Amino acid sequence: MVHINWSDEVLKRKDALIQDTQKILRIKSVLDEVNATEDAPLGGGVKEALLFMLEMGEKDGFKAKNVGNLAGYIEFGQGEESVGILCHVDVVPEGDGWSSDPYGAEIRDGKIFARGAIDDKGPTIAAYYAMKIVKELNLPLNKRVRMIIGTDEESDWRCVEHYFEHEEMPTVGFAPDADFPIIFAEKGICDFDLVQSITEDKDADPEAKLEIISFESGRRYNMVPDFARAVMHVQKEKTDVIQRYKDFLDKHGVKGKCYVDNGQLILELEGVSAHGMEPDQGKNAGLFLAQFIHENKPDQQAAPYFEFASRYLFRDSRGKQLGVAYSDDISGELTINIGKMSFNRSEGGMFGLNLRYPVTADIEKTKELLELFVGQKGFKLEKFSDSKPHHVDENHELIQILKNVYEEQTGETAELLAIGGGTYARSLTSGVAFGPLFPGREDIAHQKDEYMYIDDLVKATAIYAQAIYELAK
Repeated sequence: MVHINWSDEVLKRKDALIQDTQKILRIKSVLDEVNATEDAPLGGGVKEALLFMLEMGEKDGFKAKNVGNLAGYIEFGQGEESVGILCHVDVVPEGDGWSSDPYGAEIRDGKIFARGAIDDKGPTIAAYYAMKIVKELNLPLNKRVRMIIGTDEESDWRCVEHYFEHEEMPTVGFAPDADFPIIFAEKGICDFDLVQSITEDKDADPEAKLEIISFESGRRYNMVPDFARAVMHVQKEKTDVIQRYKDFLDKHGVKGKCYVDNGQLILELEGVSAHGMEPDQGKNAGLFLAQFIHENKPDQQAAPYFEFASRYLFRDSRGKQLGVAYSDDISGELTINIGKMSFNRSEGGMFGLNLRYPVTADIEKTKELLELFVGQKGFKLEKFSDSKPHHVDENHELIQILKNVYEEQTGETAELLAIGGGTYARSLTSGVAFGPLFPGREDIAHQKDEYMYIDDLVKATAIYAQAIYELAK
């Protein structure tokens, strides 16, 4: 029986591991469709990061292939079956407020700081060095090991679609792009719009306090909106409405401001942003502002929109008021995030929803229930898209091997996790998300000053190396 000290093998290569991590982090691989070309369909930076990996693979003696400049793979070993490792080298935009260059890969306090450090370039290099260790030790394998490199994970997954149109599905695999120990279930994810059926402009309502001109909040389905704005005519005392608004803000613990511009009253509200997979971690600016408008008698044209928001969406992230609440023991509760909201007098109103449903839910039935319910309230369901849930049985050999490896390397119990987010693992028939974020570590992906602990980079590399060997031997 082969016994290898995987941590020692990583430490022998630690300096090179860190240097290569810094090199790829210095590439600004953000989606850039404005400057896309035929041979760089997602932009030059994304292609540069893909080529960095493929060229490094070739130099180190792996088989490497570029799949249409949208994806690629690095492979070694023999056998009909294969172990897939799904990584991505694209990153979200860096944003503002960094304490150092977001693409500087500066090391301080035992951490590498850069956009993509934890999501997903650091883990990609960790998995690459894990493959390299297994290859350099010349261990006997019965399966091929293939790292699949994506370039559009942060947007539309065109890389994965293109890859699997041209290349084989691995027998088993993992994505080093989430949390340790093991994520064995990912909820289904739907985006869709509820569009208000347009009615003719109604006569002025003498009882209305507020005549709503426009209302807007949110830009992405999968984010809790942190800002909302409404423009309105006030039929009666503006000072009364302004005072009510200030009282509302204080009551609900949110910030906002109001001012008059060209005779119109503008209300703005600041919420708290959060990922759409758990809306209750944020404060939805659009829903709070809609609630205030509903409470203060909007005109007949606008009233149905704001009543719907108040009655069926405000403070109900589980779909109870919409009649679609559901949960299971594997992946928990159905969640709904209202990521986009808009209303104006000429076009009516719209809500953009991000719905995440448990792995045992019947989404077609849920959709039918929703269509019937909202239809009775004057809305149509449009632009429906669905990414099916993903679940690997806990007794599957893949899960058992990864559990044993994690427990041997860390001395901690490998609990199985279910998430509302989506990783590349769901594109595999038998795949799970496996690290790199260790329990207790702060999740700073997509935030300013994103970082990865160097100790965690080393530790993850050792775990991945043993996992690759155990899965492929």
